[in-house]
This record gives sequence, C-alpha cells and structure tokens, in this order.
Amino acid sequence: MRETGFDYVIVGGGSAGCVLANRLSEDSAVRVLLLEAGGKDNHPLIHMPVGFAKMTTGPHTWGFNTAPQKHANNREIPYAQARVIGGGSSINAEVFTRGHASDYDRWAEEEGCEGWAFKDIQKYFLKSEGNTVLSGDLHGTDGPLGVSNIPDPQPMTRAFVQSCQEAGIPYNPDFNGQTQAGAGFYQTTTKNNRRCSAAVGYLRPVMDRPNLTIETGCLVKRVVFQGNRATGVQYFNGKEQCIARAENEVLVTSGAIGTPKLMMLSGVGPAAHLTEHGIDVVADLPGVGENLNDHFGIDIVAELTGHYSLDKYNKWYNAAWAGLEYLAFKSGPVTSNVVEGGAFWHSGLGSSEVPDLQFHFLAGAGAEAGVPSVPQDSSGITLNSYTVRPKSRGTVRLRSADPAALPVIDPNFLAEPDDLKCSVEGVKKSVEIFRQSSLQKHIRAIHFPNDSVKTQAEFEDYARQYGRTSYHPTCTCKMGTDEMSVVDTQCRVRGLDGIRICDSSIMPSLIGSNTNAPTIMIGEKAADLIRGNR
Repeated sequence: MRETGFDYVIVGGGSAGCVLANRLSEDSAVRVLLLEAGGKDNHPLIHMPVGFAKMTTGPHTWGFNTAPQKHANNREIPYAQARVIGGGSSINAEVFTRGHASDYDRWAEEEGCEGWAFKDIQKYFLKSEGNTVLSGDLHGTDGPLGVSNIPDPQPMTRAFVQSCQEAGIPYNPDFNGQTQAGAGFYQTTTKNNRRCSAAVGYLRPVMDRPNLTIETGCLVKRVVFQGNRATGVQYFNGKEQCIARAENEVLVTSGAIGTPKLMMLSGVGPAAHLTEHGIDVVADLPGVGENLNDHFGIDIVAELTGHYSLDKYNKWYNAAWAGLEYLAFKSGPVTSNVVEGGAFWHSGLGSSEVPDLQFHFLAGAGAEAGVPSVPQDSSGITLNSYTVRPKSRGTVRLRSADPAALPVIDPNFLAEPDDLKCSVEGVKKSVEIFRQSSLQKHIRAIHFPNDSVKTQAEFEDYARQYGRTSYHPTCTCKMGTDEMSVVDTQCRVRGLDGIRICDSSIMPSLIGSNTNAPTIMIGEKAADLIRGNR
C-alpha cells in the first residue's frame, strides 16, 4: 500500500476544493494534496459555454437517480452531479448569482452561524469575483473566477426579457446588485468566451507549485481516524490502494451528496444507520445526511413558429458552421450558456419583500436530461421556475458499506404543502410570460403544460409530474449549534479533531439563487479560517 504525507488532504476537487487547493498552497511551506474521483477537464465541451446542454448526463456525472419521490408521483428523478475536476462549475449552466443578503443574515441571526452574515462574507464574494463589466461595493474585478456578460443574447432571450416587463416584472441589469427582483440577462462564469470553472480559475494558474499535488480518478474509501482525530484518508488510485497522511487536517469538499456519504463510510453519522451497514462508529452525529435541501424546478416548453432558438443547431450542418465560427473567432452561438435570461419575482402568497421565485429561460427545448421537448424538426424554448427557499427536507443515506456503491438520495421534493403552492404560482407565472406579445408572436403552441391544464389541481398535478432537481443540493452536513448540526462556525466537525467540511453541505439552509458562487465563497472563507485569519 502506497503511503504519502501532506499537511492538508483535500477530498473532492469541486468548486470549494479547487479554492482550498489554491489558497492553502500559497504558503510554500505547506504541502497540499487534492483528490478528485472524476477525471481531468480535458473534454472540449466543458470549456465551450454552450456545452452545458450536453453535460447533465454522461461520463462527467455520477449517474445518480433519486429514490422514488412520494410527493412527485413516485418518480425516480435523474440527479446530475459532477464527477470531474472543477465539480459542478465544470458542467453547470454558468449562471452567476449569489443569493439575497437576507439569506446569509438568516444563517447568522436565526440558524446559529455567527460570522456568516452578509456583512461578514461579502469580502469573500468580492475576493473570488473577476467581473469584466461590473465593479463597486458589490462586485470584485480581480478574483480568479471570471464573470462576464453574455456577448450576444439569443433573439428569444431578448423577447423573454421584454415579455417579463409586459407581465409586470421590471428590468434588472444586475441580479447581484442592490436589488434582486426583476428580469434580465444572467452574468455567467465565463472569460474570453470560455467557461471559467473553479478548476480553470483557481487550479490551472497554480498547478506548477511544487507543494501542490493533484490526483484525479481517486475513489476515497474512508477518512482514517486515530481515536477522535483524523490522520489521513484511504483511497484507490485506479487499482492501487493508497493512504495519504494529513499532518494538520483532512478537508472534506465532496459536495452535498459525496460529503455525507464519505463521512458515514468513515464511521461519522447516525449510529444506528452505520451499524446497520457494519461500519464501526467513530462519532454518532445524527445530522450527517439529514436536511437535504434542493430547488425543485418545473419547466414549461413551447414550440416556435420558426427556427428562432438554439434548437436549429441540432442540425449537423448548422452545428458545424457554429463550431467553425467559434474556433475561428470565439463568437457565435457556442458562446451561449443556453440559460441566458432569468428573473427573481414574487409568488404573491406571502408578504415578504424578498422574491420567493426564480426563473431560468433556456433558448431551446429539451436541452437537459429529463426535460420534455418539442416535435422533431421544430424549435422550442423552455422556462424553468422554482421556489427559492423550499421548506421540504430530505436525506442522503448509504446503500451499502461499499465505497463504489451509489448512495440513496431522497430530496423529499414537495413534502411541504407550501412548496407545492409556491411552485404552482411559478408555473402559472411562466405561462403568463409566454403569453405576452413579445414571445407570443413567435410561439405556435405551449405543449407543456397544454391548454387542458387550467385548474389549481391540474397545475399541482403538472408540478408533481414535471418537476426535477435544479442541481442545487445543500445542507446535508449543516453548520450551526443545535443537535443536528455537523460542523461549527469554523467548519470543524463536532466532537472530532483534524477534520473540517468546507463545501455546500454545510449551508444551514438553501440560499435563494444558484449555488456555485456561494460554494466558492465558502471555500474562500474556510481557507482563511484554516490559516487563522478572521
């Protein structure tokens, strides 16, 4: 068995793991190992913004499906999670939003996470952001994460933003500015018309550091403990079994699904569940794998009267022409992230001034795995909406003690009646937007939902049948002070030494937007905590 020694061993090369690898290895005296289960990000589609449409299934994902969803017609829903260096930032839709300031204030003021209010973590958002357009108190310009405007939004995206205004949703030029509410064009994590994943922004510039070792294709079997102290990890690199010792700390950044799985395989989690699988209990932490919180997105899909959307590039000759234009000039439809436009708005069900719905407009139909499409040889558009702060909570559990076995993922979508009510309002608002003049003049028919869906009950049935994950699982090793908390406000695992969790799983509750930028923020703040900076 090969054995090596480092100061820090980072398990998981996703967004947060890439940040930690960069920041901790800034000290040349510190030896850092980053382990990633997936491969390198050398597939060309990863780096093309439009490649997102091909990345929600396939070899760069884990191939997860949910457990049957009791409140969503017992469907087993595809649950795309990245298995590649860069994690979700290498395969996501590149939408750059960070949530509402009140999300982080809630963490600090209501959920036991002192030091994580927006005023405390704002500097980490700015530190990470390399915005090529916006600047000021709410935007950074020098960070590793490239952020840009979409160079030439599709005509249907422009029509969507106009239709939102016709439906009473005002134009918003910056969802990360003073006001979140409104409709507009998303900024994206791209730079020079290429994807800027955490691997591109944080790892590539520092890969030649002699004190940083990166290993891909590594399946971690368990964290190694001596008593209550983590001393390293045991993993497979191909067929070779290895142990990496951590003189200082093991840092777990395997995401909201992978992190609780690894913790439980290592004997840290609900004791009864671990015993059921023959795993020796190191620490009985009942919150490991609990509190899974995800956005349940529901799509509506319309067929267009002509080939006005990105669907026209499903034809090989159009795709070839677009590819040549991108290779020659780094311009054209390949620079689109598909999910170009969006909105934050109110369901009307509550009195909150903060939006409770988010919308993503896709300039195409059937772009993602599991989403309905339009008739072949037609072109379409899609509008996805979700409740931004769902109350429903689910679980991640082991299927067996075999580290290669996929976990049992149960988001428990729509378990709370309020989630269903708010989600239905999102679908109704989506249909209303499609029926405004700027889009309606291009629409032949709305196929999903069709005209037969009219009553509240029918809209609820539609939501149960067509809702899916929005790829934002969080909170399965939550931070806080109650008995279900897994880490403290320093990201340290409760009752154990030498181990921290530093990824989206520590969020105490889901923030009201996409989750990649907040995950990178967590990595930035965790790096400072580890180095003793506050």
